[in-house]
Amino acid sequence: MAAYENHGESDEWYTPRYIFDAIGERFDLDVACPSGGPRHVPAAAFLTVVENGLIHPWNGFVWMNPPFGHQSTKRRWLSKFFAHGNGIALVPDRTSAPWFQEFAPLADAICWVSPKIKFERPDGTRGESPGTGTALFAAGERAALALDRCGLGMVTGRRKENAA
Repeated sequence: MAAYENHGESDEWYTPRYIFDAIGERFDLDVACPSGGPRHVPAAAFLTVVENGLIHPWNGFVWMNPPFGHQSTKRRWLSKFFAHGNGIALVPDRTSAPWFQEFAPLADAICWVSPKIKFERPDGTRGESPGTGTALFAAGERAALALDRCGLGMVTGRRKENAA
């Protein structure tokens, strides 16, 4: 779920199927599933806004497309994501934002998605080109390998095999 806040309102947007097709993985848990359902996320289990993925335990290989609201919201989700250490997170690529600079170095790989993702509305229509791009953060080797082969954009970041 990506929620874009606009003048105090929040809208749900879904990650398009082609992102998951390119990643080529099945997730154990979608930790931030839209209230309308998982749509395209290939996961065995889902935590919706009602269950609140920030308070429930996570297991296995996770998919995280958290609300795109205030930076404090992103920090809470990313803190839990990297503490869990096993999955892929979709975030806005706001490279100069303090939250981005805090968490990007923790990623085992980062895929800079190109072109910009046109997220889907709950009715299935695609939105316009967003004002910002998207990055995928990998936590763990499985996630880093999935981003290496996905073909969604340039992949950078520290790799375990390159760490000294």
